[in-house]
Amino acid sequence: MKKYTYTDKKDTRSGFGAGLHEVGKKNSNVVALCADLVGSLKMDAFIKDFPERFFQIGIAEANMMGIASGLTIGGKIPYTGTFANFSTGRVYDQIRQSIAYSGKNVKICASHAGLTLGEDGATHQILEDIGLMKMLPGMTVINPCDYNQTKAAAIAIADYDGPVYLRFGRPVVPIFTDPDQKFEIGKAWMVNEGSDVTIIATGHLVWEAIQAGEQLAALGIDAEIINIHTIKPLDEEAILKSVAKTGCVVTAEEHNRLGGLGDSVSQVLVKNHPAPQEYVAVNDSFGESGTPAQLMEKYGLNAASIVSAAQKVIKRK
Repeated sequence: MKKYTYTDKKDTRSGFGAGLHEVGKKNSNVVALCADLVGSLKMDAFIKDFPERFFQIGIAEANMMGIASGLTIGGKIPYTGTFANFSTGRVYDQIRQSIAYSGKNVKICASHAGLTLGEDGATHQILEDIGLMKMLPGMTVINPCDYNQTKAAAIAIADYDGPVYLRFGRPVVPIFTDPDQKFEIGKAWMVNEGSDVTIIATGHLVWEAIQAGEQLAALGIDAEIINIHTIKPLDEEAILKSVAKTGCVVTAEEHNRLGGLGDSVSQVLVKNHPAPQEYVAVNDSFGESGTPAQLMEKYGLNAASIVSAAQKVIKRK
């Protein structure tokens, strides 16, 4: 098992803020819009240096999506910012009609996704957003794993022509990817090569998958770990190549098991290479109030659950 270490922890939303500021310096067409959550979205540096390119819309998320769509007509590249729940569920009609249907070049940037929003509870902890967004024709869906990868993704999407959903979170998590990485949309990252079981993880669950890989190695199980940061378009080639070697797969995500990464992987396998699969995800329920760590443990979104799923799926080969 390849060793991964970290010297610092940061929230992925701060990675977004740093990436937005950096791409703002490089591209004068980048503009930012926020629905009264500047501090939560870490947009302060961008606003300080480019006040004329920032639009505070207030608590009017549907209006923000409409304005963002209109800005693209003049050649601007709008980055919208609010919580994931308000970036998708609250404004799905506006995204579908004004952005996706007409292929507008809007970057929908969504913080506080999943259970790790924490104490704000189920009404804010959206666990359906990946499913909602990946079903929209032409929508790219990205869910990076740490500060560095989120920063790189925020920069990369400015050069991508078309609507993008960029999902990130609130809690501090280990920084373990390269600070100078090139982010390739639609290209999986091979975290560790193995032969016994494929573990496909996204977002905060990538670090948990790495910890699980180390625990499995101690048990004599050689896990192949893949970071799927782009859920749509999905790197089908990487998935099929891995599962052809290992013969089974575990998918891990901070999302409902219905409609997320696991379902996308299942579709690829059933059409091309049927194989046993286990899901590490929220089992078709809402969340609740609690610390991020408490919720990840209660809902089984951790290394221990990935280890258990790997052991179970290997027996099904």
